Amino acid sequence: MGIGTVGSGTFHVLRRNQTEITRRAGRGIEITMVADLDTARAKAVVGDSVRVVADAREVIASPDIDIVVELIGGYGIARTLVLEAIAAGKHVVTANKALLAVHGTEIFAAARDKGVVVAFEAAVAGGIPIIKALREGLTANRIQWIAGIINGTTNFILSEMRAKGLDFGVVLKQAQALGYAEADPTFDIEGVDAAHKLTLMSAIAFGIPVQFDKAHVEGITTLAAADIAYAEHLGYRIKLLGITKQTDAGIELRVHPTLVPAKRLIANVEGAMNAVMVQGDAVGSTLYYGKGAGSEPTASAVIADLVDITRLHTADPHHRVPHLAFQHDALSATPILAMDATVTAYYLRLQVTDEAGVLARIAGILAENRISIDALLQRPNDGGAVDNSQARTDVIILTHDTVEGEMNRAIAQMQALPTVLAPIVRIRKEELS
Repeated sequence: MGIGTVGSGTFHVLRRNQTEITRRAGRGIEITMVADLDTARAKAVVGDSVRVVADAREVIASPDIDIVVELIGGYGIARTLVLEAIAAGKHVVTANKALLAVHGTEIFAAARDKGVVVAFEAAVAGGIPIIKALREGLTANRIQWIAGIINGTTNFILSEMRAKGLDFGVVLKQAQALGYAEADPTFDIEGVDAAHKLTLMSAIAFGIPVQFDKAHVEGITTLAAADIAYAEHLGYRIKLLGITKQTDAGIELRVHPTLVPAKRLIANVEGAMNAVMVQGDAVGSTLYYGKGAGSEPTASAVIADLVDITRLHTADPHHRVPHLAFQHDALSATPILAMDATVTAYYLRLQVTDEAGVLARIAGILAENRISIDALLQRPNDGGAVDNSQARTDVIILTHDTVEGEMNRAIAQMQALPTVLAPIVRIRKEELS
């Protein structure tokens, strides 16, 4: 259902590698029907060998079809069709992270009741097999945290900003011209796409229901070239990370720009590539890297799911790998932490008047809020004089770990100082060690 970029890639890879796939699956996997509103485009992709229809419900109604592949996207008709396919006893493969992040609990419950599989490797990080790694390869581990670059558009923009010293708006236009960013890039640049993917990984890692509505989401639209340059000077790179951690108080679920030490492998992931770090108690740190989008990389994940379902088609439904790795009756009620309760380190940039006592007052406010300074940098601000009288300077501070709520209070107090001349920039910092 849907034969656009990913659908056409799936069709071509499956046909090209049919012999190899059959050897692995134990039986052939044949596409017999394609549904797409643009039937002319669909016929141009599949030729005369496959029946093309405009109504996706014809796929669901066909008694000869065992597996439905949903590549429409979005929350609307895709949800309806997936639930109808499940009700008809069809297995479902989907690349729709938004659908599962918001409606996954309902969809997985329906699939369990009907004894069918909903497979979604392609929904997270394109061609990187991170879902299988979390659900099966790392099943012996207590997962401690996950940190991922899981949106290629934002990573491309940040890489270009760092390499060329350009501001966000300029690079976004370049990314759109090159096809890396959509005409409406909101879901990417505001962090929503990454949060959808992180929600699914968090559920699998920690055995909790999908809870997208509880994720903290920030994008990259307010990042300035100056902050990327200052971070570089201090030995860090800025990446939009999806981070989920299991703590004694609950589970962190957050997407935001993050300072990462330049020596970390993930900090050196450039362009539109994706990478996910997973920390397990037994295996330690593992890194998964590759193309997070694109026709054939995503098709690779779709077909891997098709092969898995083909192998398990006749297996006892009660002994298949659970959708979210943990048995459904063993899912945890561990709460998602409010962002105020999250503990992390911070990068702060303050534009202040260049006069005696300013740094002492700022340091005093941080100390009053139990925030310890790790490093401090002072640089002349290129903006020149304020009101033709006050010289200004940029003060950059790195802190040790602190509670977000205490940092919020400190920022509010510092912002109220008459010597602080512009909104304070705050970026979280993770060592990922």
